[in-house]
Amino acid sequence: MIPFENTWPYERIGQDVYVTSCPFCHAANVLLPLKLKDLSELREGVKKLLVFPCCRNKETLVDADQDYLLAGRPLRRYGKE
Repeated sequence: MIPFENTWPYERIGQDVYVTSCPFCHAANVLLPLKLKDLSELREGVKKLLVFPCCRNKETLVDADQDYLLAGRPLRRYGKE
């Protein structure tokens, strides 16, 4: 079972991938340096290092589905998203 606290929702618009808020600094509408090709590689098992452009925090992504990115450690804190 995938731990929900290690997930973060993302959106796709055209070729762009973004999150509505950064899990670290809570900046709004952050455009991620990921392409659709990167998402498909994540689904195939290739890990990716994601550096959030808003605050330069780093996270290793281990998987992705149509709605969520899966990280190697918890991104959610209880009561916040």
